[in-house]
Amino acid sequence: MLAEPRGFCAGVEKAIKALAWMVRIFEPPVYCYHEIVHNRYVVEQFRAQGVIFVDDVAEVPEGAPLMLSAHGSAPEVVAAARARGVVVDAVCPLVTKVHHELKVRSEKGYTVLYVGHAGHEEAVGTMAVAPAAVRLIETDADVDALDSLAAAGTPVALLAQTTLSHDEWRHLMERAKARFPELWMPNRSDLCFATTNRQAALKHAARSADAVVVIGSSNSSNTVALAAVASASGCPRVLRINEAAELPDDLSGTVAVTAGASAPESLVAEVIERLAPKAGVVVDSVTTEDEYFPPPPELRELLRGLAVTLEVLNAPADALDAADPVAGDRSLSAATVLSELATR
Repeated sequence: MLAEPRGFCAGVEKAIKALAWMVRIFEPPVYCYHEIVHNRYVVEQFRAQGVIFVDDVAEVPEGAPLMLSAHGSAPEVVAAARARGVVVDAVCPLVTKVHHELKVRSEKGYTVLYVGHAGHEEAVGTMAVAPAAVRLIETDADVDALDSLAAAGTPVALLAQTTLSHDEWRHLMERAKARFPELWMPNRSDLCFATTNRQAALKHAARSADAVVVIGSSNSSNTVALAAVASASGCPRVLRINEAAELPDDLSGTVAVTAGASAPESLVAEVIERLAPKAGVVVDSVTTEDEYFPPPPELRELLRGLAVTLEVLNAPADALDAADPVAGDRSLSAATVLSELATR
């Protein structure tokens, strides 16, 4: 039983296609700050194309092309990167929204409670926007330890890492509201719509499953959240795997399959082939996603400049269109891009 939606979200689609453009435009190596998305398979495909992933922009040679990952980067990292040369920021717009909310609330004198996971790239980048004004909340104990903040009467806001489990976030949100009755929260939840949709789809599928298989990497927060959701739904057996080769041989009955937001559909196909279900495959859909995030503005400017150069050089008619070099981007899937990279 295939849960739907599953796999790539709009932010991951944007980031993968943007890095693929960088690989096409520049001679290797192309650098990327942190993993472009948290998926081992995707990262290895880009490594094979000459992409070097770094955890410090100081490791990037002056003038070398650099992409900032989809998880968002600290302001000082973005500034340091731009000072070194050609930079394209592939940050997910939903993460940018949280950065903006944190900046605005901190400037208005709020202390911001940020529900997230310590050390996760998104959490690190977000909290760096206003480090003096933010407190990381991971557990009930973190909320309960804010007695001095409650006594001081300081205005308090609540924001969240976009890839959390909805149940995890809701529990901590309710505890924070009980401690701070005047708690400010954004009108629209910080949780990524794609993360929420994938969790809802898996909850529905897991109810009638004997086992759940979640495809995705262990450092992917939304993938780990999916596994937690399946376990909380009462499914007796939940497996988180990177690829089909990790499947055990003793699965039986109805198996629900989903994939984290950074896991490609090709891995899902390989899992289904390995499972070889005797009674066939049923798609269990709870909603349809049609969200689209356009390429980063810096990339569009690079492509426009390249298109103009090709026109001057009388390039073939099928070269980039200077007026709109990414005209077909919406109809082009990241899965197709990855497949084309594999044949280069």
